Amino acid sequence: MAQKTVKGEYYFSRQEMASGFNFTADGKFQFFYSYGALDRNATGTFSVEGNILKLKSDKVAGHDFTVTKQSKQGNGYTLIFEHPNSYMLENILCIFFDNGKQQVEYTDGQGEIHVSLNHCDSIYIQHNLYPDIVTRLLDSLNTNNTFTLSINSSLEQVSFKRIEFKIADAKTITCQPNYFMNMPDIKFIKE
Repeated sequence: MAQKTVKGEYYFSRQEMASGFNFTADGKFQFFYSYGALDRNATGTFSVEGNILKLKSDKVAGHDFTVTKQSKQGNGYTLIFEHPNSYMLENILCIFFDNGKQQVEYTDGQGEIHVSLNHCDSIYIQHNLYPDIVTRLLDSLNTNNTFTLSINSSLEQVSFKRIEFKIADAKTITCQPNYFMNMPDIKFIKE
């Protein structure tokens, strides 16, 4: 019965951005997001607990990149990203952790990055155009320092992990600024 309170289409727009949800009576949702030339989407299921709307996307969070090759070569750490669209290779966020300290770097125009760290406990990556939960590339058990990665098609999807939506009233769903929509006053209004 509670799921019927969010059944239907809800939209949010601001300047060049438009997004919306379609919630169905059987507990499923579809989502779209368009900002300039950037389009994203999601499908999944939802549940309602009190005034909290919980989304479970079909996308598995933290799996936007796949290691295709890895080896131990030279000094430091090298990451090489591959994708048919060269525009996708720029500005991929790479966070290197060494003994609790972090170093943040971005890929160059060819999708490559090299850091001169002697040791790294873990590496996390996230695409700036398609922010979602970071992908863990390296943990302390992996001694390799050179990685070639492909960008997965899941990148365009949204996982909604750690994003909490609230049912404000019969026609309004809200959420706080987050890694995906980093703006104030996010309100999806029922049409």
